[in-house]
Amino acid sequence: MNVLLWHVHGSWTTSFVHGRHRYLVPVTPDRGPYGLGRARTYAWPANAVEVTPQELARAEVDLVILQRPEELELARRWLGRRPGRDLPAIYVEHNTPKGDVPNTRHPMADRDDLLLTHVTYFNELFWDNGGTRTAVVEHGVVAPAVEWTGELDRLAVVINEPVRRWRVTGTDLLPRFAEIAPLDVYGMGVAGLADRLGLPPERLTSHDDVPQHAMHAELARRRAYLHLCRWTSLGLSLVEAMSIGMPVVALATTEAVEAVPPDAGALSTRVDTLVEAARWLAADRDAAYRLGARAREVAKERFGLDRFLADWDRLMEEETCASR
Repeated sequence: MNVLLWHVHGSWTTSFVHGRHRYLVPVTPDRGPYGLGRARTYAWPANAVEVTPQELARAEVDLVILQRPEELELARRWLGRRPGRDLPAIYVEHNTPKGDVPNTRHPMADRDDLLLTHVTYFNELFWDNGGTRTAVVEHGVVAPAVEWTGELDRLAVVINEPVRRWRVTGTDLLPRFAEIAPLDVYGMGVAGLADRLGLPPERLTSHDDVPQHAMHAELARRRAYLHLCRWTSLGLSLVEAMSIGMPVVALATTEAVEAVPPDAGALSTRVDTLVEAARWLAADRDAAYRLGARAREVAKERFGLDRFLADWDRLMEEETCASR
């Protein structure tokens, strides 16, 4: 199958393009948000092919994967065909709803021309999807090439744009944990975070936009993974950390309560409880190993790449067959 999709979320797209299809990824001269092309900090296989808008007008496309509302019009212009009418379309929603939750209406609500697919059951439940057909395909990750060693009594965090997103990502909670153990924060837009939080550099170190394989290698050396997101979809970085074998200390919010069993880490809405769990794991490497081993087992069973790609194959084949 020839599948058109934009490069929007690096980790999710990395898993998606590991399938058995040919993936057409738009690229523009400025490599802006609608023409980012192939990833530069993730390892993508050769079957993810960059295509220009001009090439798309002549390209054979069997299915369009949409991830932003404006891509509907963009695809119509670039392809000269209407997604959902002239060729099948699936809209992937990566995020939790914003605004008047739980009454937030999805921008693809009440449509009969596409399938609205969520990445967690929490998201499907909380969005108002109207009469649009929905499905859920849970995350799957390419298994990291490293395993947990945890020799550093430091806590690892992965957040993109922690200053702009602040309370959403639990950035304001980080100083509580920096008192327990030094923090290493990875992601995009994390430079200068210690200053913004009023922390000395020895208590919080930023690692800005590190390539995925290098980040995994560094995560594996940290004692535990800290996940303080108040209101966000299940982060792939959390699943990747579990796959490495890291014990998890996480707010019991959104899909985290389903993804992380009690014997793989500590989950609570009480920050004091999580602080004490972080203190315990920082001091007890054997306990961290036990919890991390369970986290790795769960990630392999539930978030393995084979299951993810098989679910997507079934969904895509159903949609293309229905359209024919």
